[in-house]
Amino acid sequence: MEWWARGIDWTGGAPGLRWRGGRVSTLVYGQRLAFRAVDVRRCPGARGNPCPLEAVVPGRSTGGRCPECARLDRAHSVAADTVADDPQPYRVYLAWFGPGMTKVGITAEARGEVRLLEQGAVVFSWLGRGPLMAARRTEEVLRQALGVPDRVAYERKRATRHALPTAGERAREVEELYRSARTVGGWTETLEPLEFAARDQAGAFRLDGLPRPDGTVAELVGGGVVTGRLLAAAGPDLHLLAPDGRCLVLDTRLMRGWVLEAAGEGEGFSVPVTAAVPVAEGAQEELF
Repeated sequence: MEWWARGIDWTGGAPGLRWRGGRVSTLVYGQRLAFRAVDVRRCPGARGNPCPLEAVVPGRSTGGRCPECARLDRAHSVAADTVADDPQPYRVYLAWFGPGMTKVGITAEARGEVRLLEQGAVVFSWLGRGPLMAARRTEEVLRQALGVPDRVAYERKRATRHALPTAGERAREVEELYRSARTVGGWTETLEPLEFAARDQAGAFRLDGLPRPDGTVAELVGGGVVTGRLLAAAGPDLHLLAPDGRCLVLDTRLMRGWVLEAAGEGEGFSVPVTAAVPVAEGAQEELF
């Protein structure tokens, strides 16, 4: 049986590794992870359809798909603004990732809090609910009125998880923005406003006591080993304590398309790692 990785899964409210065929391996904080990438990375396909060519894809791509499958994926994506006729209800939310880092976004109501777990939102609150296009318009109106983005770079998220303010301070920052959002005119005429309720996910991610990251995995390579104790997981990121004492972050989107096998005891971290850099020096934009 080949264990072909498809990335992280937050469907049950806890992290797990998803594999081709729908299997999910639950992750437990404190457990040792040790695996080796096999052969080359191949496109996993899109929208439940396998890539007909199983095309080889670059190791550093967080998308992990060939151009044709990437186009298919985005052609049916709410996030890419290519779907306008989805009849299901949507929710608008505020998501907080660290001091001064809050975004406004939308998600299908049926997905519940999974979208926020997938993005690594430490705290969030719903703002309103209604039809897709009304939610999309509200997202843009609030983004402009409040001066907040619809994306936050992952390097910025990772750089703050080890030194978060208290839960009360986190909630207050989101509440202040929520109250400002409610004063913006127009959007409540097409969406049903929802009462403020801060949902803090730091416990689900296990962020208390998290060490400062020393670097991030740049890519997996054939024969390369990733090993370490799982300290935390947030969004697509796994924070690992490597055998040499470094705290390293693995973006599980880099795992998509790799066949993985267990690594032996005593094997060290042997994939390329990029040293942590100050947030101001640049950051990679998220794809969620």
